[in-house]
Amino acid sequence: MREEAAGIGVPFVTAMEGFRRVGIPKREETVVVMGVNGKVGQAAVQIATWHGARAIGVVRRSEPYEGHASARVDVIDASSADVAARVRGLTGGRGADIVFNTVGDPYFQAAQNSLGLRGRQILIAAINPVVQFNILEFYRGRHTYVGVDTLALSSRATAAVLRELAPGFADGHLKPFPIKPGAIYPLEGAKQAYVAVAGSSRDRIILRPA
Repeated sequence: MREEAAGIGVPFVTAMEGFRRVGIPKREETVVVMGVNGKVGQAAVQIATWHGARAIGVVRRSEPYEGHASARVDVIDASSADVAARVRGLTGGRGADIVFNTVGDPYFQAAQNSLGLRGRQILIAAINPVVQFNILEFYRGRHTYVGVDTLALSSRATAAVLRELAPGFADGHLKPFPIKPGAIYPLEGAKQAYVAVAGSSRDRIILRPA
């Protein structure tokens, strides 16, 4: 369905570019996704489990993981649990190899505390741009922090990322997001579509030519 194909772009490119920057998840690794039910979060889970990694999702209130995955996804409710303690409990004390932080500063400290030795945190967003940063924890943990801004990618670079994802969609490990009929707008409805996106809609908003 072309509408579903149109909805793949930004979330999957952002997730894949983050993993390309820190290393594609390996079968023995654990990936924690902060904001797992957002579209980038779901794309990150799909890619991580496609490559055989274990996925742990973090949500801000009690809710199950809503997306597709190639393996079980453990979910931590940040409103009722110490996220880092739960991550370490689920990993036998080792911590996460990768934390994909789709929210930014609200989860920054929890993400840092969740990282295992040589862990990597991917950051793609921020609400408040300034955070407390513990340099001692950073260098003693031998951590890596990577920022991803897909707006900086050229169309050619974006196409290269999508080509890497194509085999996953072809074999069914990756699946596009369902598109609700009410989230499809004609070109003359672009203003209303923009308002929906600016209002943090969880739906993929699609513009369809006449």
